[in-house]
Amino acid sequence: MKKILLTGGGTAGHVTPNIALLPHLKEAGYEIAYVGSYQGMEKELIEAQHIPYYGISSGKLRRYFDPKNFSDPFKVLKGLGQAIHLIHKLKPNVIFSKGGFVSVPVVLAAKFCHVPAIIHESDLTPGLANKIAIPGATKVCCNFPETMKYLPTEKAVLTGSPIRRELLSGDAAAGRKLCGFDESRPVLFVIGGSSGSVVINNAVREALPELLKDFQIVHMCGKGNLEPTLAPTAGYHQFEYIGKELRDIFAMSDVVVSRAGANSICELLALHKPNLLIPLSAAASRGDQILNAASFEKQGFSAVLMEENLSSATLIDAVHKLYADREKYVLAMKNSSQMDSIDMIVKLINEVAK
Repeated sequence: MKKILLTGGGTAGHVTPNIALLPHLKEAGYEIAYVGSYQGMEKELIEAQHIPYYGISSGKLRRYFDPKNFSDPFKVLKGLGQAIHLIHKLKPNVIFSKGGFVSVPVVLAAKFCHVPAIIHESDLTPGLANKIAIPGATKVCCNFPETMKYLPTEKAVLTGSPIRRELLSGDAAAGRKLCGFDESRPVLFVIGGSSGSVVINNAVREALPELLKDFQIVHMCGKGNLEPTLAPTAGYHQFEYIGKELRDIFAMSDVVVSRAGANSICELLALHKPNLLIPLSAAASRGDQILNAASFEKQGFSAVLMEENLSSATLIDAVHKLYADREKYVLAMKNSSQMDSIDMIVKLINEVAK
């Protein structure tokens, strides 16, 4: 039996595509193990899948000054040593990385140990972690055609993003029962990212009195971001994080407000959900979500509201316009040339596995 080592972490977007691959890798006959950080969110998500999990040291690599810039490189070096030890111990035939800083020592260790590694870059331009790891990779998968020009020609493969197939089989009635909703008004689903977004949470809650006139609202607000005073509000249901129920909530949702993380928007595309993207501002990121959102807006898949322009008033206007134009977005998504990402990636893994 061939063995594969998966890695990636830091945010849900660096983990859920790996989870999407799990049943297909098992079908292909792979024995699977996972490498992540000691206590990152990937640990809980992967252990719930009953996959052997190994934690290693990881440090964040920053483009800006921070005192931790002096200590984190040593954490990465420690992680590299631990990853080399794991590769010698587990003897994988291939490694698949979904990115995040914990993946850097794993991919570098793969090159040191002469094990082929495949990287998946979700965003339109490669992040710092993947930029460091790409020289050690055998192949680099990507979501956007625009990304190909940033990658080594001989390594680049346009695959799209692996989407969990179970998301396509949700039950709208089960979603309404979970949230206490009826069929009298359409459902707006607000996703603030796996860690939550203070600005989106605040804008949604300020806009509730107006939005609830026309919509029922399910709000994923991030860990520690529940608002107790809104718990009994009719037509509004909030979650810190949504697990297996996500497919049912998507199924009942008519329109979606979301951050513009690459994995999230690819799920919206696969589900043909009309969406309003509020990308993380350039002041708080490297601007990757802005580029992701611009690409989807250009293709007609999404409406976009920049975070700098976000208020309760602009949110209300944008949601109503999105709902009025929803069929236009559904048609564009249905006519997209979305690829069968999972089959392409599993085929690539089989091709490079030693």
